[in-house]
Amino acid sequence: MKSETILCIGLDDTDSIKGMCTTYLGYRLVDLLKKEKAEFVDYPRLVRFNPNVPWKTRGNGAVGLKIKTSNPQKIKKMAIKLMQRYSEVSNGANPAIAFYENDVIPVALKEFSRLALWRLIKRGMARRVAKQNNIESFCLGNGQGLVGAIGVIGYEFDDNTLELLSYRKRSQFGKLRDIRSDDVKRIHEKIPGTFSSYDVIKHQVMIAPRGPDPVFYGIRGDDPDSLLQASKMIKTSESLDGYMLFKSNQGTSDHLRNNLNADDLTPYSSGIITGKISQKPAIYRGGHVFFTVLARQQKIKCVIYKESGITNNMMKLELDDKVQVGGGVRKATKNHSRVLNVEFVRVLHLVQKHRMVNPSCKRCNKKMKSKGKGQGFQCVKCKDRSQKRQKEPISRDICKSLYLPVLSSQRHLTRPLRRQGITNKTTFDNSIQWFGRFN
Repeated sequence: MKSETILCIGLDDTDSIKGMCTTYLGYRLVDLLKKEKAEFVDYPRLVRFNPNVPWKTRGNGAVGLKIKTSNPQKIKKMAIKLMQRYSEVSNGANPAIAFYENDVIPVALKEFSRLALWRLIKRGMARRVAKQNNIESFCLGNGQGLVGAIGVIGYEFDDNTLELLSYRKRSQFGKLRDIRSDDVKRIHEKIPGTFSSYDVIKHQVMIAPRGPDPVFYGIRGDDPDSLLQASKMIKTSESLDGYMLFKSNQGTSDHLRNNLNADDLTPYSSGIITGKISQKPAIYRGGHVFFTVLARQQKIKCVIYKESGITNNMMKLELDDKVQVGGGVRKATKNHSRVLNVEFVRVLHLVQKHRMVNPSCKRCNKKMKSKGKGQGFQCVKCKDRSQKRQKEPISRDICKSLYLPVLSSQRHLTRPLRRQGITNKTTFDNSIQWFGRFN
């Protein structure tokens, strides 16, 4: 009897703007592996890496699987064949698949995965890491997908969410999706274990892609039961192919744990800065708000786009207010300097503003009246006098709080308000129906 081994599989960059989806390839591969009686030891992974990568198609997501098998070579051949079949190479995809036979993930692989969350990683570095850690790989196109394929294998979940993705039949690819907004609103209102399903400000359904890819909808949440319950609330006339539950880093803001170096803001990197407002917010053409933060003696220009829905709040910031800002560095162009595209603002401290007012009478507690230029002030009741105006604190129309864009302007990785303060550690439960085919 052959001994069984742990096999980790990573997939990335199989899709294009014209169609397909890496999660769909993962779904087809899981279906195949189940028929081969492979033993799954964790939920399929959907890990979103640096959202500022300029060549990403949509959410820069890689898919990972972890199984126990007695015939890893057979599985590898099947997986490669499936990747070749379901990759959009002719439309610009650069797919890769990676295999790692071990249950112990090397530190170097974990560090590579962490870097890929917030930095731009070159293919050469990915190839070196693969070789140094005995990772087998197969690539098509220019091989850029290798970054995500090995990154998803090395990724460690400090916090995780889940997403239930349902898939369409091939005959329905590219057709209009029949999803009723009332069903999605009900999920948002009735199942608190879900998040980012419906934008109540923009009145927009957030679970349905707009493109021609195979996904019908994706519901995100913190526990399998909530997602399975929510999926039953979506009523549609379309006959679907099936669904799969993924463990993910969506909704964790995992890409914004890095403190950006104010002295060296590398283009396309993600992270946070903490400092004081050194140039007051101002609205520029298009309704976008620009301001400058002084961090470690360096001034960093930040922009909040009109579509975020929080520009009015940000215009209320004043000089020397202390803030923490998270986002991605936009590359400088001929017409625009390098800026930080803001994904959140946390107001940490507000300076006290004052205005000069007529003094108050100490006896009557009433405002004194001016006697004329250079003649001081006098109480109209008791006739007491004063020569100087007083400082009066001005109430600030902004709070020490977290400010996030409206849901429809948030990234896949953004930690929404519903998940603030939540850390999730989901244990694999193979007894639940985390995978299903409808035909």
